[in-house]
Amino acid sequence: MNLFDDNIQLPFSLPKEIVNSYCFDKELNGFIISIQNGYLFYSPNFFSTEIGNRFMSYLLASNTHEWNKENWRETNPSEVSWTNIDWRHDKIKMFGKTVLLPRFSAWYGDKDSSYTYSGLNLQPNEWNDGLLYIKNKIEEVAQAKFNSVLLNWYRDGQDYISWHTDSEKDLGINPVIASANFGVTRRFVLRRIDDHSIKFEIPLPHGSLLIMKEDLQHFWQHQVPKESKVKGTRINLTFRNIL
Repeated sequence: MNLFDDNIQLPFSLPKEIVNSYCFDKELNGFIISIQNGYLFYSPNFFSTEIGNRFMSYLLASNTHEWNKENWRETNPSEVSWTNIDWRHDKIKMFGKTVLLPRFSAWYGDKDSSYTYSGLNLQPNEWNDGLLYIKNKIEEVAQAKFNSVLLNWYRDGQDYISWHTDSEKDLGINPVIASANFGVTRRFVLRRIDDHSIKFEIPLPHGSLLIMKEDLQHFWQHQVPKESKVKGTRINLTFRNIL
């Protein structure tokens, strides 16, 4: 039986300036994408809508606030009694000034999986059943083991993450980064480090999974840009292995 189907079209365009190829893996329910200096796996519906909805409620559950009715622009997450995820609104130094991150975040993982990025030193919260469920499902596809996850909550289109690579020493030479997405669709944009004109974008809808592998972090940056027209909320979980 042929597990690959070259007739299923990728729902976005790859840059013509570089060598690339893709195929659809029926067994994994996703696209295997090979680009110059990198590898991607993309499944726009890795998790069903029902499972995705349940996880949105699970990740944002609170004893004091209803996540889909609250104005999170005016609510400090430290004042909320969270049920499953300890959301924070961290501050970082940028151009000599201390500013709030344009998103809420949380860090979970094994006891020894502390993580440093953007001047923040994160100590892991303990895994819970919901996060372990997602992790186990993704590990089967990624063919990798993860000991930690960074959760980012984009309250609306004003929240974003700027151009960066996941290339911290703690992640190893060629890290495997697996990104699960729940909530409103956001744009995920990649560009070549050596030529910013070479770029492409991937839509990350509710229930989607994107995996980045091989030497991609050395040659490609990525971002989730602002989108003023987006009013809905989105949660992204990036699973990784801290050495």
